[in-house]
Amino acid sequence: MPTVFAHLNVFFGGVAVTLSLTAIAGVLSIAGGLLVAVMHIYPVPTLRTLGTVYVEIIRNTPLTIQFFFVVFMLPSLGVSLSYFIFAVIALSVYYTAFFAEAIRAGCNGVAIGQAEAARSIGLTFFGALRLVVLPQALRTVIPPLINVFIALVKSTAIASAFGVAELLTVTEQFANDHFHQM
Repeated sequence: MPTVFAHLNVFFGGVAVTLSLTAIAGVLSIAGGLLVAVMHIYPVPTLRTLGTVYVEIIRNTPLTIQFFFVVFMLPSLGVSLSYFIFAVIALSVYYTAFFAEAIRAGCNGVAIGQAEAARSIGLTFFGALRLVVLPQALRTVIPPLINVFIALVKSTAIASAFGVAELLTVTEQFANDHFHQM
């Protein structure tokens, strides 16, 4: 146990990377999820279809496959970034679909009469969405968003398989270095 306490800085470094991945991917995913959710409920059929296709394809593809695509396909297309940035991209693309579904479900949970009333007083679609629908949807959206955020934190461990030294990697390396010497 003293060995673990002597190397707490190593563990805190792994925790810092995990929290950084979570925070950056979380912010990007929520922003992207809001955009995709709006596309999904927008009255223009083309945008609605694009939002639906994005959500269905991304949600039904394993995160590991998306990591493979980002980490191995993007460099072959000439994109050269750090593995941390690749992990942020993969997590953001994946969790955008889940945040979008949670936001869309919350918007659909608001009574249709609320949006119709907003439109009848002259608000545009976006005005009604921003001033009437989203504020009411917020209370029903928070629990699913928290669940998706927790899943995002747990999914950062997949980044360790692709070269990002987050908490899982640091712990594994520490265990290999210190407990196999005994």
